[in-house]
Amino acid sequence: MAKHKALIIINPNADLGRARQKAATLKSIVDELGGADWAGTVYPTHAIEIARQAIEENYELIIAGGGDGTSHEVINALMQVPPENRPKLGFIPLGSGNDFAYAIGMHPDPQKAVRQIFNGRPKNIDIGKMVDEYGNVEYWGNAIGVGFDATVTIRSRKFTYLKGFLIYLLAVLQTILLNHEAPHFKIQTDQETFEEKLILFVLCNGSREGGGFMVAPKAKPDDGIYQYTGIKQVSRLTMLRILPQVMKGTHERLSQVRTGTFRKLSIQSNLPMIIHVDGEIIAGFDSNIRQFSSEMIPGAIQAIV
Repeated sequence: MAKHKALIIINPNADLGRARQKAATLKSIVDELGGADWAGTVYPTHAIEIARQAIEENYELIIAGGGDGTSHEVINALMQVPPENRPKLGFIPLGSGNDFAYAIGMHPDPQKAVRQIFNGRPKNIDIGKMVDEYGNVEYWGNAIGVGFDATVTIRSRKFTYLKGFLIYLLAVLQTILLNHEAPHFKIQTDQETFEEKLILFVLCNGSREGGGFMVAPKAKPDDGIYQYTGIKQVSRLTMLRILPQVMKGTHERLSQVRTGTFRKLSIQSNLPMIIHVDGEIIAGFDSNIRQFSSEMIPGAIQAIV
């Protein structure tokens, strides 16, 4: 890849603060490959502000170094400018889940991922646009989770003594015990309309969530179509039996699981929805959101992979 004016945005608090040490090992490799400017985030949404400033300063490549939340913020900054003005996107996996990095094909080793970015080629990635009933907009790269997996995300933040996939696995078990609601959803896509009581409903651009749950094994971020996965109202014991299938990506054949494809989708719930977008909680236990819509913007961002 030809040399670009590049900025690396590091979230030092990713992976429960372990990203700072990982990032320190990358500078010599970046310098060897042609160099880049560096910036660090200090507070939530800071990556959006840094990326906006970088766009104004005509950076051609913005590299997010962190977890899925960091990539989410940089994506939201890029999507606020016209396509012809969007820098290319790079991603160094320094977080605990790194599901977006997995989806676009980044090596899990940060040092090898850096070499991918500086030696790779751009690939068009589909991006979703979500709008809730109050007009709030979020762009997303990997997944939107409603219900169970969003609750898992909230609970996972408490396990600061664990690393990686174990964080999410423990949070899943806790959520099965403590949060087992199945709201009644009305869902309309460009393909179908249905109503169902669902414990979990996930809109997927990438195939994986939570660092190892293959929620939508057929999902690809560059194929112009989204997947959804829902788990119907089941007992806690049945949920425990389904869980290993979700980890392996073999759950789609189960009668308790509903899957489909879409480009546009709207969803309504009889209860306030707990929602994560790319691992960022936008509606928690105090949520007042009962409906939102999402549509695909095909090939919206060029990612270097």
